Amino acid sequence: MERILFVASEGVPFVKTGGLADVIGSLPQALQTYEELEVRVMLPFYDEIGEEWQEKMEYLTSYDVRVGWRKQQATLYTLTHENCVYYFIANDYYFSRKGIYGYYDDGERFVFFSHAVLAALPQLDFKPDVLHAHDWQAGLAVLLAKVMQPLPDLKTVFTIHNLKYQGLMPTDVYEDFFQIDREHLAGMEWDGMINSLKAALFHADKITTVSPTYAEEIKQPYYGDGLDTVIREREADLQGILNGIDTKEYNPLTDLHLPINYRTARSKKFENRELLQGEIGFSHHPERPLYVMVTRLVEQKGLHLVQRIMEEFLQEEIQFLILGTGEAEFEDYFTYLEGMYPDKVKTLLTFSEQLARRIYASADFLLMPSKFEPCGLSQLIALQYRTVPIVRETGGLKDTVTAFNEETGEGNGFSFTNYNAHELLHVLNYSLEIYHDAEKWKQLIKNVNKGAYTWKESAKQYKRLYEELVASTNEYDEQGAI
Repeated sequence: MERILFVASEGVPFVKTGGLADVIGSLPQALQTYEELEVRVMLPFYDEIGEEWQEKMEYLTSYDVRVGWRKQQATLYTLTHENCVYYFIANDYYFSRKGIYGYYDDGERFVFFSHAVLAALPQLDFKPDVLHAHDWQAGLAVLLAKVMQPLPDLKTVFTIHNLKYQGLMPTDVYEDFFQIDREHLAGMEWDGMINSLKAALFHADKITTVSPTYAEEIKQPYYGDGLDTVIREREADLQGILNGIDTKEYNPLTDLHLPINYRTARSKKFENRELLQGEIGFSHHPERPLYVMVTRLVEQKGLHLVQRIMEEFLQEEIQFLILGTGEAEFEDYFTYLEGMYPDKVKTLLTFSEQLARRIYASADFLLMPSKFEPCGLSQLIALQYRTVPIVRETGGLKDTVTAFNEETGEGNGFSFTNYNAHELLHVLNYSLEIYHDAEKWKQLIKNVNKGAYTWKESAKQYKRLYEELVASTNEYDEQGAI
C-alpha cells in the first residue's frame, strides 16, 4: 500500500479562499476509493476554521520549531472526516489571525508551516511514501524534505494550482528562516529573491499542474510568470492532470442551496431563475436568455474584454448577471453597467456560496473569457448545473469545454481562441443564435447533460504517478543492495 500525505494551506470543508481548497477537499476522498492507497492531509490550524470542526479535533503532540531567532511551538491536532485523516498544525503567533493570507510576514508563516510539517513526520503513526505539496505555501516542504530527509525514501510531488503566486522573500532572510547550508539557496533563488515555488519546482521528484493544457502553456514566457525556463528544464517530470469536482457536493438534484432541485429539467431551471430574480430585484423576462459570471473581479478573468463589448451585446434581448468582488476598476464598471441598463444587468458585489449555486442553477450561459485559467472550477460547476459555458481556449477551459459544432452536433459549450474582445463578441452573438434555434439548442443541452466531471479519471492518473514513484524507490534500493 502506498501512503500519501497531502500538504496544503487550505481545504474544504475547514477553510477556503479558492479552488485549491476544493481540490484538497475532494481529491483525497477520490484516491481513498483505491484499496492500494492511504491518503492523509496536513493543514495549518487557523482561527478561521469553524468551531464545529475545532471541537472535534484531538490533541496529538506539541514540539518546538525554530524559525530564525524564534523558537516557536507547534501543536498537532487530528480529526477524521469522510474516511480521511486530517492533521492540523497550530501556532498562535502565525495562525491566530483574521483571514489566512495577505499579511506582511506570509513568507515566514509558511516557512514555519513547512518546518513544522517535516518535524511532525517522525512523530506520526503514519509514515508517508509520498509527500504531495500544493502551491507555494507548501512548496518549501518539498525543499526541506530533500535537504533534511526526515524519513528515508520519502518521494515528493508538487502541484502548481496557479503559477502567478510564488511566495517571494528577500534573500537576506535565508540564514534566519531555513537553518540549512547556503549551497541550497541556488535552488530557491530567482531574480534576486527567494522564490518558494521555484524551490519546489527545483527539488520535487514529480511536478503536476491542474490541466494538460496549462502544463504546456507554462513552458512559454507568456504564461510562465518568469519561471518558464525552470519549467522547461523539468518538463520530463511535468504532467498535467485535469481537476474534477465533487459531484456529490455540486449536484442540482440534492443541493440544499436551491429552492427547487432538478436533474436536467429546463422548466425547473426557469423556476429557480424566477425566484432568484424576484429576490434580488431583477426584472423577469422569460424570453431573454440569462448570461452570468461568478468570478473574482480581476484582470485574469478577462474582464477587460467584457468592458470592451458588453454594451454592444446588451443591445440584444438578453440579461446579464455578475456576482463577485475585486478590483475597484471592475466593480465600478459593472455598477455603471447596471445603472445604464437596469432592465438587463444586475451587479452583485459580494460573494455567497448559496447565491452562487442559485445563479448556476438559474442561468442559460456562464461567461469565462479568462486571460489564463490553470483549470477553472466555475465551468465545471456550470456544466453540472446544466448551464452552457462560454470560454476562452486556455488552460483547463480548453480541456473541459468543446465548442459546439452545429454540423456534427458535438460540443458542450462555446469558445474562442485569441484574447480579443471582438472574438468574444462574435461567440456571444453565435451563442444567442443557437439559443434561438430550438433543434440546435436541444442538441447542445443534450450534450451538456451527458457530461461527467468527477475526480475518477484524475484519481486514476495520480494513483499511477504515486505507484511509479514508489516503485522507482524500491528498484533503486534493490539495485543498491546488489
